[in-house]
Amino acid sequence: MPGGGRRAVLRGLLAGGLALPARAQPGWPERPLRFIVPFAPGGASDATARVTAQHVAARLGRPVVVENRAGAASTLGTAEAARSNDGHTFLLTPPPFVITQFAYPNLPYDPVRDLVPVVLLVTSPILLYARAGFVTRFEEVIAFARANPGRLTYGTPGNGSLPHVAFELLKLRSGLEALHVPYRGGGPAAVDLAAGQIDLMLTTPVEVAGGVQAGRIVPVAVAAAQRLPAAPGLPTLGEAGVRDYEVAAWFGVTAPASMPRQAVLRLNAEFNAVLALPDVRARLAEAGVNAAGGTPDAFGEFLGAERARWSEAVRAAGVRVE
Repeated sequence: MPGGGRRAVLRGLLAGGLALPARAQPGWPERPLRFIVPFAPGGASDATARVTAQHVAARLGRPVVVENRAGAASTLGTAEAARSNDGHTFLLTPPPFVITQFAYPNLPYDPVRDLVPVVLLVTSPILLYARAGFVTRFEEVIAFARANPGRLTYGTPGNGSLPHVAFELLKLRSGLEALHVPYRGGGPAAVDLAAGQIDLMLTTPVEVAGGVQAGRIVPVAVAAAQRLPAAPGLPTLGEAGVRDYEVAAWFGVTAPASMPRQAVLRLNAEFNAVLALPDVRARLAEAGVNAAGGTPDAFGEFLGAERARWSEAVRAAGVRVE
């Protein structure tokens, strides 16, 4: 989707199996709810789920139990949610949700058929970072790669992750050649970037905050349509000549397709109310993310635009996760 169309979707956001579905009763929810997080405890994903779950539980009058089901680039937890048919389970949904269907040959669920959008929770900018003393502008990255074939490296949290596919899209858009170095998480990759073991990373500011503060990692460009208010002097990759390139990190909520529409709309309303609370917005900002919100339909349009974007990158790069 062109950048303008994607921005329109974002503006809108910010304003099943064969089993019989659970029935939504007037008193829904009738029991505690499960909020599955497809990552290990800690980090922005877990913080986002727990901060919002606490307030949603208070509004619904039922406990919301956060369950961490980590593994396989978020697909284990997502599969658990997709199989649920109790009408009281929902999923913290990360960017791999729109990537893995193109990178995994045997995904145990269909993300379009088996899960329905509830709400976009948060977003976070993605920046291109470099090891200190390497480059300060993207044009210098291009020049280095051309003068030193096969030497440029970039690190990611792993094969098929958003930073991996986003960098492959950057290569596709710019003609850049670089070697992928996958890690077991963004933290170890950031450590090696600060140590000078790799050259570049596409990631969120919170992931590399320590290295930036220590002067061992430097921002090069913003992967967004506009410069960041917090860093007005940092150019966008578009300004550096990379066409139609916008990437953002995000977390949303989806629910099993068996969840009745009445329950989906109730969840959407409660999450939107919680995201409007000043203390919630402040706590999310501390975790490095920005509160979003919006309707289920707007989140569905956003997911469709993201799928179109990342299917192109996955196929062009030949990304496969076994």
